[in-house]
Formats: sequence, C-alpha cells, structure tokens
Amino acid sequence: MRKGMFFGGRGRAALLLLPIILVLCLTSNSNILPVAEAIWLTIPSSGTKCVSEEIQSNVVVLADYYVIDEKNPDHIPTISARVTSPFGNNLHHNENSTHGQFAFTTSESGNYLACFWKDGSHQQEAELTLGIDWKIGIAAKDWESVAKKEKIEGVELVLRRLQGTVEAIHGNLIYLRDREAEMREVSEITNARVAWFSIMSLGVCITVSAVQLWYLKRYFVKKKLI
Repeated sequence: MRKGMFFGGRGRAALLLLPIILVLCLTSNSNILPVAEAIWLTIPSSGTKCVSEEIQSNVVVLADYYVIDEKNPDHIPTISARVTSPFGNNLHHNENSTHGQFAFTTSESGNYLACFWKDGSHQQEAELTLGIDWKIGIAAKDWESVAKKEKIEGVELVLRRLQGTVEAIHGNLIYLRDREAEMREVSEITNARVAWFSIMSLGVCITVSAVQLWYLKRYFVKKKLI
C-alpha cells in the first residue's frame, strides 16, 4: 500500500511538472528564456570587436572573458575591455589583462555593449581569440548558494529553479509585449505623419497647378491670343 502511495505521489508530481517542462521545451530555442551563452570572438590586430545584447531592466548580468593563445600560452597578449549601457554609461573598464569579469544589474532596457581590443604594445601581433561566458537573468543565479542558505535539495530545489525560470519567461513576455506596444505606437504615429505629408503635398501640387493655369490664362488674354 505504501509503495502504491509513493508511486502515486511521484505520478502526481510528474503531472504537475509536465506543463512546466513543456513550456521550457517550447521556449528553449527562442529569446524568451534567458540562458548562459558561450561566445568566441576573434580580435583583429588593430581595431575593436564588440558584442551586444538587448536586455530589459532589473536583470542580473554576469560574464567572464579570457584570452586564448594556443600557439604561445606562456606569452599571452593583453587586451582592454569596456562595457557600456544603452545610455553610454561605463559599467566596466579593464586594461592590460588576459582575463576579467564583470557583473551588474541593468537599470534601463536596451542594448548593452561589450567591446574588446588589443593593447598598444601588442597591436602589431596577429589576431587573437577571446572567450566570453555570458550569463543573463536566471542563468546567472548561484543555485548552490541558494540551496545551502535555504536548506533545500532534491525535488524542492528543482521546483525552485523551475519557478525562477517560469518567472523569468513571464517577465520577458511582458517586456516583449511592452516593446511591441511601443513599436506599434511609433508605427501608427509615423503612418499618420506620412498621411498628413501626402495630403499637404497634394494640396501644394493642386495650388501650384491652379496658379500656373491662372497665370497662363492671364498671359494669353493679355496677348489677345484667346
């Protein structure tokens, strides 16, 4: 009897988790769910290489970057890095380093830009490879610390992570809805302005045509041609 009750409880738990797992499967290949990304950049010998990410406000961002040089691992060239907000505020700046980390919580929505370039002493050398581990939102949360602090484990920890993931998806859906509403409003305003401009252009054309006809008629009458 106990065994049946145990499997019955596990079955009910599986049924409760099934909709959440289905949502995660449907959003795993989209931009709705914030996940960790591994990015590889090739920095030229001269110039700057940048990567951007559109992030909403009040989102935790955590990233590690490191220079990779397999040909000469004992003498890795240094780079400089700068991270800026959509309004151009500096969030991170580092010089003469082979690796680094930046972490911040976004204060406004928009494109956050991270740029990397080689230092002046190494600009004449060949291009190098830079690895970036970029984590956003729920992916940047340290669940091991949460489990130790709140003393949770097993299924409860999995449910907590799924809850955080669903909340992140819900927040991103609201953000996308607001962005869609803003873009629709801008599109409607633009269409209204184009319509008024078209009406004004037509009115100017009609006015000019009427003035030309009046002038030509007056000219022909004056010359006694009509």
